[in-house]
Amino acid sequence: MGVETLRNVRTPRRSRIGLAVLALLGLLSLLGAASGHARAEELPSAGAVYVIPVQQTVQSGLASFLDRALNEAEEAKASLIVLDIDTPGGRLDTAEEIGKRIREASVPTVAFVTGKAASAGAYLSLNAGDIAMAPGSTIGAAMIVDGAGNAIDNPKLVSFWSEEMRAAAEMNGRHPGIAIGMVDPNRVVEMEEIGETSQQGQIISLSAENAFKVGYADKLASTVEEVVAWKGLSDRTIVEVKPSLAERVSEFLTSPGISLLLLVIGIAGVAIEFFVPGFGAPGITGLIAFGLYFFGQSIAGFAGMESMIVFLLGIGLLILEVFVPSFGILGILGIASVIAGITMGAYDTGNALRSLGIAVLVAAVIVGVVVYVFRKRGVWNRFILKEELTSDRGFVPQQPREHWVGQTGVAVSLLRPSGIAEIDGKRLDVITSGEFIEQGKAIQVTSVDGTRIVVKEIAGNSSNLNKDA
Repeated sequence: MGVETLRNVRTPRRSRIGLAVLALLGLLSLLGAASGHARAEELPSAGAVYVIPVQQTVQSGLASFLDRALNEAEEAKASLIVLDIDTPGGRLDTAEEIGKRIREASVPTVAFVTGKAASAGAYLSLNAGDIAMAPGSTIGAAMIVDGAGNAIDNPKLVSFWSEEMRAAAEMNGRHPGIAIGMVDPNRVVEMEEIGETSQQGQIISLSAENAFKVGYADKLASTVEEVVAWKGLSDRTIVEVKPSLAERVSEFLTSPGISLLLLVIGIAGVAIEFFVPGFGAPGITGLIAFGLYFFGQSIAGFAGMESMIVFLLGIGLLILEVFVPSFGILGILGIASVIAGITMGAYDTGNALRSLGIAVLVAAVIVGVVVYVFRKRGVWNRFILKEELTSDRGFVPQQPREHWVGQTGVAVSLLRPSGIAEIDGKRLDVITSGEFIEQGKAIQVTSVDGTRIVVKEIAGNSSNLNKDA
């Protein structure tokens, strides 16, 4: 893996869910605090040699761990820091951050390459005061690649990273051209010490022996003890700094794939609980996923309490939107707060927004499938009248009136134009087409329109009408 170029970018039941996730966040925070307190109590006496492993992908979790380990060594007034390096590389932005921290360390540093110091690993090694390499180890191959491992042919980026490598090499008097050749495949570098010249289209990667010959390794050593002896500190205590449980969990949770998966689960779980209420499990699962996301970012040193408060405020506003009519205002504020909380708690805002966008799209598909399967339980069913006005529930259906058409009767009251008429021995509410009909006049039904019975006056005397005609 090479150096990536992506730069910092309803009920009481619901209340119980919120309390559960708050309790989880509190427990995880206490775990991190306890581990930090325990480490502080275990600081050895001054003058020890601290061995710090750099044996994972260069990313945010490693940066947090190394900063903590370097701080411990400085607080203990260590005599030497040995960085045990075996990494395939990682993020460019994280490598810059770690390299700066190594350069600024108040304790002398040695990069001991025991495996591969590839890509960002080579940059970290060059920022240390000295470099020691074990037989069979390599250093170099720092070409810029994307997340899929494909080379990025961007002159500006290549030039920038080449200058970063060159500056790190010159800082300790190393051949700058070799450092540039580790990045730029178009750079041809003659290495007289080993009788080789780099080929056009190839990047430089040096074995331990060749690195020693060209000045990219100051010592060949098989063990940490040999490195310590080389620095004249064999009588000092060797302290091996290990990542804490919280830091190992954080490293896993902050990896790009896992953090994206947590966002997908969180968004999908909460959305399913809103649209298809009644299950409980999706909502709880979603909030736990969000809790793990913030825990990982918090231990890595990116997410503070303020980002979690903003996020939980957003969730609360979204819950209120379901029950309190606000014409969408609460919903908009809730979504904005959720987005702000997630991005505030990430290492890089731009990258967090991209991950959030992908998570929303994937979660939308999942939610759409679940909503369709359980559409009869959807929240919108609250707005649909399902009550049937049947006779067994005491409702009397409207009787058809078409049979009145053509029948005759008498206007019982003045029709102007509505009134009462007697037809076939029944008193009915009738209406004319607009004309007035005096009381006692003969009428005939001309049409029926729903509940309206339309009549007209006919010639004849009410006393001799055949009402069944």
